[in-house]
Amino acid sequence: MRRINLSKITQNIKEMCIEANYGLTSDMDNALKKSIDTEKSPLGKQILNQLQDNLKIAKEDMIPICQDTGMAVIFLEIGQDVYFEGGSLEDAINEGVRQGYIEGYLRKSVVKDPLIRENTKDNTPAVIHYEIKPGDKVKITVAPKGFGSENMSRIFMLKPADGIEGVKNAILTAVKDAGPNACPPMVVGVGIGGTFEKCALMAKKALTRPVDQHSDIPYVKEMEEELLQKINHTGIGPGGLGGTTTALAVNIDTYPTHIAGLPVAINICCHVNRHTVRVI
Repeated sequence: MRRINLSKITQNIKEMCIEANYGLTSDMDNALKKSIDTEKSPLGKQILNQLQDNLKIAKEDMIPICQDTGMAVIFLEIGQDVYFEGGSLEDAINEGVRQGYIEGYLRKSVVKDPLIRENTKDNTPAVIHYEIKPGDKVKITVAPKGFGSENMSRIFMLKPADGIEGVKNAILTAVKDAGPNACPPMVVGVGIGGTFEKCALMAKKALTRPVDQHSDIPYVKEMEEELLQKINHTGIGPGGLGGTTTALAVNIDTYPTHIAGLPVAINICCHVNRHTVRVI
């Protein structure tokens, strides 16, 4: 049994909230830089270059890459041989978010009640997803989610007879309906299968997969490549102002489902697709 004091969780979450909001992961950075070379529209190239300027300024001046610093989404993969000590795990996570957003001068965007709308003033609580895994490590993924793109998310409860073409049409419909509102070039996370809530969770987590990695399942990999090509042929383009770079990646995850169902969730993220990963 490995013991981990929860102060370590708080410290890492704090640092990761700041890290994710101040810079991109290497895969996202590389994908954005490559897109400048492949973009066919002069205006599209101009916007992509402006995005690079913005990222450079954020890094040099240590300021957020976007004014919407998101709602903190935390994925925890906890080894079953880990024992946490020193209080409540959930409290420790939220304390890390609180410290990160205050000390990092990140915008506080969370309201305590969805209808009364009073700001919590420290961006807590986070949205936390737990998984128990073999081993004695803890994998933490912090993904601050801005709501320009989050509001463009969709769930389709398809019929099994709709099949793979129905799934493709659902994904393309969600992207076309999102248009410029998701701050393209976007990353498209997709969950297929499971239940209503399972497919949404898969779509969210799919956004944290590196954009240069495809699914291990051959037909899913083919679908990711085909849909990326079709999305980039929509003409939405960088900033929604036209071009050939509407998306940088389509990441699809699947799960077994019921004989009577075919749930599909699409969770879109903007061009920064903020997230960071640590293993402790």
